[in-house]
Amino acid sequence: MIQKNISLQPLHTFGMEVYTRLFARFGTVDGLRALLEEADALLPSGVLVLGGGSNILFTRNYDGLVLRNELMGIAQTAEDDDFVYVKAGAGENWHQFVLYCIQQGWAGIENLSLIPGNVGASPMQNIGAYGVELKDVFASLEALHRADKALVHFTPDDCAFGYRESVFKRKYKDEFIITAVTYRLRKTPVLNTSYGAIEAELQRMGIEQPGIADVSNAVINIRRSKLPDPAVVGNAGSFFKNPVVPGEQFERLLERFPGMAGYSQPDGTVKLAAGWLIEQCGWKGFRNGDAGCHERQALVLVNFGKATGAAVYQLSEDILNSVSDKFGVLLEREVNII
Repeated sequence: MIQKNISLQPLHTFGMEVYTRLFARFGTVDGLRALLEEADALLPSGVLVLGGGSNILFTRNYDGLVLRNELMGIAQTAEDDDFVYVKAGAGENWHQFVLYCIQQGWAGIENLSLIPGNVGASPMQNIGAYGVELKDVFASLEALHRADKALVHFTPDDCAFGYRESVFKRKYKDEFIITAVTYRLRKTPVLNTSYGAIEAELQRMGIEQPGIADVSNAVINIRRSKLPDPAVVGNAGSFFKNPVVPGEQFERLLERFPGMAGYSQPDGTVKLAAGWLIEQCGWKGFRNGDAGCHERQALVLVNFGKATGAAVYQLSEDILNSVSDKFGVLLEREVNII
C-alpha cells in the first residue's frame, strides 16, 4: 500500500526530519514488482529504495516514492569441502547477519562486524573494514531491473568491485534493486587480525587463541570506541572515502608533511587516511549549531539534534575545500546525497 507524506526521520541514521511524498514497504519480489508498476502509473518524480538508511544524507524532502526494502531470510544454499554458500535477503540487518554466521561457525565476515546498514547495500558499496572487503566473500546476487521488472543474476565479475565501488554505484546507478546476496564463507576460519588494532584489542581482552567470535568482539569494541552510535547522535559513519593518489604525489606530500600515513596499493598508488587529512585541517570536534565533526573520528559528520541536511552538506563542502587547499587532494563523499 502506498502512503502519502510520510516522515523518514526514523528510517535513516542521520535522523533529519524530512518527508517523502509517497512511501511503501515491500517484503517479496512480486510485491516490489507491483509497487514499481503502480509507481509507473503514478509517475512520481523518482523512486528511491531505502534499506538501513545508514549511507544517505537527505538535504530536502523527497518528491517521489520511497520504497522500504524488507526482503528477509537467511539460508544455506550449497557447500563444498571448504565453503558454505549462504543466501540472505537484501532487507536483513548486516550486523545481525554477521552474528548469525558466526553462531553457525561460518567464517570470513567477522571483521565486518557492526557496519551499519542492510545486506543489500553490502555489494553496492563493496563494504570493507579491518583488512576485509565484501568482494572477498561474495558469490553472487540477484537484482530486479527497474524498467523491465526482470530478476537478473550477477557474478563477482559482473559487479566490477573496486574500493567502495561497484557497477551499482555508477554504470547501473538506479537501474537495479538488489533483492538477495549469496556469500561464500569458510568452514575452517582463516583469521585476519593484522589490520588496525585488532591484535592489541585481543591482547587487552586476554584472548591468546582467538576464534571468529573473538575477532568480531574485538572489532565491535574498537568501532564503539571510535564511532558514535547513530541511536545517540545522528551520523552515517564515514562520510568520506580514503583518497588514492599516485605514488609520486604521495612522495611529494610526504616531504611537506612527514607525519602523513600512506598505504601502498598493488597498482603503485597510495591510499591516504582521509580522517588524518581532515584532522590536520582543524575540523575534528568542530561544531556549528547542530552540525559537526565527531570529536573522536574526523571522518564522521554528525547531527547533534536539529541540524538540517543542507547544513551537514555545507560542512562537508567546507571540509573538501580545506583539504584540497592544504594538500591538493580531492576527497570524495562516501554518503549518498539526496
